[in-house]
Amino acid sequence: MSGEISSIAYDALKTAVEHTYGKIKEGKKLSTEDIFLLYLGTIVEELKGARTEIARLEQKIDEVNKTLSQRIDETNKRIDQVNIRIDETTKMLLQKVDKTNKRIGEINNVLSQRIDSTNKRIDETNQRMVEMSQKMLEIFQELNRRIDDTNRRIDEITKTLVLKIDETNKRIDAVYQLMLEIRQLLTSQRQ
Repeated sequence: MSGEISSIAYDALKTAVEHTYGKIKEGKKLSTEDIFLLYLGTIVEELKGARTEIARLEQKIDEVNKTLSQRIDETNKRIDQVNIRIDETTKMLLQKVDKTNKRIGEINNVLSQRIDSTNKRIDETNQRMVEMSQKMLEIFQELNRRIDDTNRRIDEITKTLVLKIDETNKRIDAVYQLMLEIRQLLTSQRQ
C-alpha cells in the first residue's frame, strides 16, 4: 500500500514540477510554492537516485549474503565432515586405548602371577635356607662337641704317653746308667 501512495505522490509532484518548469520557460514570476515544489522535485530526484543506489546496494548485499550463506553452508559441511572424521578418529583411538589397556591388564595379571610365584619360591628358598642353617648349626655344634671330645681324648692320650715316655726315659736312663756301670766295671777289670 505504501508503494502505491508513494507512486501517486511522485506522479503528482512530477506534474507540479513540470508545471513550474513551464512557468520558468514562459518567464513568469515564481511563487514561494513554486520554489518549494522545485526544491521538492530536486530532493525527490536525489531520493530517486539514492533509492536506486540503495536498491543496488541492497541487491549487492543480497548477493553477498547469498555468497556468504553458500560459503557458510560449505564451511558447515566441511566442519561436519571434519567432525565426523574427528569422531571416527576418536572412536578408533578409544578402541586402541581400550585394547592397549586390556593388554596392559593381561600383562599385569601375568606379571602379578609370576611375581607371586617368584615370591613363593623365594619364601620356600628362604625357609629351606633357614632349615639348612639350623641343620648346619646343629652339625657345627655336634662337630664342636666331637672335636672337644677328641681333644680331651688326645689330651688324655698325650698325658698317658708323656707318663709312659717319662717312664721309658727313666728306664732308658736306668739302662744307660747300668750300661755305664757295666762298662766301668769291665774297664776296671781289664786293667
